[in-house]
Amino acid sequence: MNDTDVSSQVLERLSDEWGALTPEAQKAARYVLENPRDVGISTVREIAEAAKVKPNTVVRMARQVGFEGYDDFREPFREAIRRGAVDFPDRARWLQDISRSGDLGGLYADLLNAAIRNIEDTFADISAEQLKTAAETIWNSRRVYVLGVGVNNANAQNFTYLASTGMTEFYAIPKPGSVAADDLAWADNRDVLIAITCRPYRTEVIEAVGIAREQGMSVVSISDSPASPIIRAAQHGFVVAADTPQFFPSSVSTIALLETLLSFVIAVSSDKIVDRVEKFHKRRHQLGIYQEEPE
Repeated sequence: MNDTDVSSQVLERLSDEWGALTPEAQKAARYVLENPRDVGISTVREIAEAAKVKPNTVVRMARQVGFEGYDDFREPFREAIRRGAVDFPDRARWLQDISRSGDLGGLYADLLNAAIRNIEDTFADISAEQLKTAAETIWNSRRVYVLGVGVNNANAQNFTYLASTGMTEFYAIPKPGSVAADDLAWADNRDVLIAITCRPYRTEVIEAVGIAREQGMSVVSISDSPASPIIRAAQHGFVVAADTPQFFPSSVSTIALLETLLSFVIAVSSDKIVDRVEKFHKRRHQLGIYQEEPE
């Protein structure tokens, strides 16, 4: 699916109606938002069982977003499957060969498959127009604050470092010895917050997004579910797939999305960015930071 599909529009409508849903209907909506591909191939009873709700709760959820019933609600997802099914036989054979290669071959194949699938699933539901709109918001801002804690602090730091080769007003938060709420104290509607958190969601990131909205900032959120509190509170929300055989969430798709978003920021920026990047790297060569290749 992509942003132009009717099924994507249904998901957007479901997300918009989130606050009006009952707690039970929210459980059904969460399952649909996180597993849209299941809708097209599942009965109402199967979806209800997976979401741990009653079938009539799923029907009420469908009616909440303008459909007569579940069958009517399911049809856009069935159409997406009919138009968008993709097979990867060569990759499947490659992964099977790895799986048979030794004691750790199965784990190796599972990790590779998860990384590839996460990137595919992430970008399948994100359009170039969405990225362009978010990039324009970032470029036209006064300052950009990039918030991540735990493993996502490293992702925020990396994004900020890459941006600093051509732009100066990017800040990774929380700063050492500080908290995100203090780092945003003087931010306002001229500024942007890029917030990153995946389940289990970090409370300081959720609170910072709330503070940013109160202060009029634009919010770009990256999380692993359309039902994530920081996605629902953002003007620009991007959902990344983070599944992995390991016990910790995968950052592969988060890093890929951040790199793509930064590329879009550069693409919509003024021509002087290219000059800045060239000047930045020329200076590094002059200072001996890079090992020069022999001529």
